[in-house]
Amino acid sequence: MLLRPRQKLFVERSLRALDEHGNTLGVAPTGAGKTIMLSAAVGEQIGSTAAKAAVLAHRDELTVQNRAKFRRVNPGLTTSVVDASEKSWAGQVTFAMVPTLARPANLDAMPPLDLLVIDEAQHAVADSYQRIVDRAKRRNPACRIYGVTATPNRGDRKGLRAVFSNVADQIRLGELIRSGHLVPPRTFVVDVGVQDELRAVRRAGDDFDMAEVSRVMNTAPVTDAVIAHWREKAGDRQTVVFCSTVEHATAVTAAFNASGVPAVLVTGEMPDGERRAALAAYAAGRTQIVVNVAVLTEGWDHPPTSCVVLLRPSSFKCTMIQMVGRGLRTVNPEEYPGVVKTDCIVLDFGTSSLLHGSLEQDVDLDGHVAEGAPPTKTCPSCDASIPLAASECPLCGHAFDAGGDGAAAPLSDFVMTEIDLLRRSSFEWCDLFGDDAALVANGFHGWGGIFFLNGRWHAVGGGKGERTRLLAVGERLVCLAAADDWLNEQETDESAHKSKAWLRQPPTDKQLAHLPPTARADFGLTRYQASALLTFQFNRSAIRRLVMAADGAGLEQAA
Repeated sequence: MLLRPRQKLFVERSLRALDEHGNTLGVAPTGAGKTIMLSAAVGEQIGSTAAKAAVLAHRDELTVQNRAKFRRVNPGLTTSVVDASEKSWAGQVTFAMVPTLARPANLDAMPPLDLLVIDEAQHAVADSYQRIVDRAKRRNPACRIYGVTATPNRGDRKGLRAVFSNVADQIRLGELIRSGHLVPPRTFVVDVGVQDELRAVRRAGDDFDMAEVSRVMNTAPVTDAVIAHWREKAGDRQTVVFCSTVEHATAVTAAFNASGVPAVLVTGEMPDGERRAALAAYAAGRTQIVVNVAVLTEGWDHPPTSCVVLLRPSSFKCTMIQMVGRGLRTVNPEEYPGVVKTDCIVLDFGTSSLLHGSLEQDVDLDGHVAEGAPPTKTCPSCDASIPLAASECPLCGHAFDAGGDGAAAPLSDFVMTEIDLLRRSSFEWCDLFGDDAALVANGFHGWGGIFFLNGRWHAVGGGKGERTRLLAVGERLVCLAAADDWLNEQETDESAHKSKAWLRQPPTDKQLAHLPPTARADFGLTRYQASALLTFQFNRSAIRRLVMAADGAGLEQAA
């Protein structure tokens, strides 16, 4: 398996910071491949040595997911698990559930570790995590601590400085949007006549007083206006709604249902089975709306969600980004046939976008091609070394003035600047017919292609022992990213990279015998281009079937 170029850079910077500081934090949002990068960094650190590592997570499903992805990245390393049902340190890398490991008897059984990895590292300063970190450092003072998170700034403003002295790298949402690994948000700030009242809401502790927010927002005229604006801008989209209180969310859910739009409610007070049933109904498409109160900001994703409605303000920018992030994932057409997603509509009926600047304005569009050593600055509040583009210190929460302290100046407009994946890919992408409507890349084990039909792009992939499959439908960049990722999953360093000699060699006689006369007459044709043409020729029927079926489903859905 190959990492994307940006993922490789993240791993390199993480390892360099671990060598220099003995600890580091990496920041990467949803869609960056956080677990893949974490796994690659651990594999590089442990390698073929006798060193031992542990990867911490706070939920069972994360432990299972992390272990499965780790095995794909590092098939030669042994793993084990410490959780409620199993407590084994036999593997070179152990995946541990924090609530289980933090118990005294289990901590006593923990062997000396050379590397302790904290997934969802925003939790690292919680008492249970601190007990594990302290015990690991006592057992081996040289134990390195590596954390990865999408949201480093905690709601309680408790900084991560107690565990991490520096930030190795930060992948920004804008990078993933420009590389086609997230869809772009389209933000609308909608004033339904209550923004002045919302601005006057006081803070209760760290966040706004949600009871006061509910008093302002939870009225029939406001909710009716919200539904009317939603119908106008996103009435055909699956939508997640964030409310201020349970009472507010209950009223909004009832209003959607009364207006003929199926909606379900999810709150932290619901029994687990009831909450799972509500989310399952939404995931199955039986309801169009899921309304929640501070439950779906973290650890939940339903990629077909393409509208986010904010009916509450947030004093923390990280919370706003978490909420909007629920709608930015791209869609796998095999998992969700007929669903075409090209963007995410964000309807902000509160003041979060006005308070923090829209999500688009937070994207750094300058210097987005990450090469060489990362530019850094020192946080004046906690002396941490952090990425230059950070607008807020990931360790202590210090906010930098826009344009000052080395932070990027705010942007007046959001301009999508495409990072050319064709240039950054490890593979040579061949324009098969010279019209930029069909591109194919080959490896030793797999192939990927993108094909344009009726105003949409379609990504298709296949390979040895793999059936030909549809990978993505929609924007060109999203499809190219999906096809490139498919090749990365199939290939190794030995079978990739555009510097290979056979990229420039002439076609073989066997290749020429199978090519059409027009291709044989091209004296500039290379062996690799011939291979791409033959791949398309041999898989033409399967490609056509998948593209036509997807196009038909998309047109039917649009109608």
